[in-house]
Amino acid sequence: MNVVSAITGLPYVGKTTLFNLLTGAHASTGAFAGAEAETNVGVAKVPDQRVEELAALYKPKKITHAEIMYRDIGLARAEKPGQAISPQKLGDLRTADAIVHVVRAFSAPSVPHVDGSVDPVRDLSTVELELLFADHAVVERRLERIEPELRSSKGPEREMKEREKAVLRRAIAALAEERPLRDLDLDPDEEKAIRGFRFLTRMPVLVAVNLDEDDVAEPERVIAPVREAAKAHRASAVVPVSAKLEAEIAELPPDEAASFRRDLGLAEPALDRLIRATYELLGLCSFFTVGEDEVRAWTVPYGAPAQQAAGAIHTDLERGFIRAEVIGWQELLKAGSEANAKKLGVMRTEGKTYPVKDGEILHVLFNV
Repeated sequence: MNVVSAITGLPYVGKTTLFNLLTGAHASTGAFAGAEAETNVGVAKVPDQRVEELAALYKPKKITHAEIMYRDIGLARAEKPGQAISPQKLGDLRTADAIVHVVRAFSAPSVPHVDGSVDPVRDLSTVELELLFADHAVVERRLERIEPELRSSKGPEREMKEREKAVLRRAIAALAEERPLRDLDLDPDEEKAIRGFRFLTRMPVLVAVNLDEDDVAEPERVIAPVREAAKAHRASAVVPVSAKLEAEIAELPPDEAASFRRDLGLAEPALDRLIRATYELLGLCSFFTVGEDEVRAWTVPYGAPAQQAAGAIHTDLERGFIRAEVIGWQELLKAGSEANAKKLGVMRTEGKTYPVKDGEILHVLFNV
């Protein structure tokens, strides 16, 4: 599964600094070209110590971590709601699985806030309103177009369009009340009816509160009001970052960087915090394939059936799936080898519907 996260927010909040920190890119920061700026695209490797430990056991030719693609999408400062996101940026945002919304909680006299003062809760609301307007426009246009289609359709096609219309009516009512679509309870058929629209307010939102260096050790005072505002809606989470400071730390040798973080009270790098929160929001987990050629992490929805997980490796494995040999990564390390794991009876054989758990190793048997 290829995971895509869109980093967005108002001008001068530290979006591109965070993007560079996560992906190791060197996109220019500072000067802001608003909605016309190019979208930066980069990839971050998912930190996972389990991959390193399994690699130490197998000593493979290749080690491959799971990846997340990040898109750095700048918004303009708009006088009225609904004007901050250009059509190009809307298209870029709709490719995402989750949105990382950067809000500014740092002070910098040389970089004035576009609204004159630093207020992360206000900024959260401002961008959320832009996303609501964007979705409202899509729903409104579709409802206008669906009426003539209904008049000319029959049978199952008409039923499908009636279902779509009913869901869109619920959607436009929620948006009119400034409620994001992720707050709606939809059954699988209803979800399927609107999936193709890629509604922005249906996506999980990770709010990255960009802190002053002085607040890094004790961020709760700053992020508590943001967390309170975010929890008003489903599929929302808040993480503290200090993008500029952590970017500087990331340039240090690993031992020095770890020491610096300890001194600041940071338990882990920003990349680890944001990716873990993203996985939790999206309900994702990692499983592993291992061997002398490669140790690799794969991303799937938590509890995905083993046959579906096999498809993440290759479609042939899903199509010809017979069964999978499964073992937890800690059990394998404790056993010391697959042969010993089988002797101890800790390697199991599971069928197509087995729900894959985080940290499990799969050997897929298939026939095409």
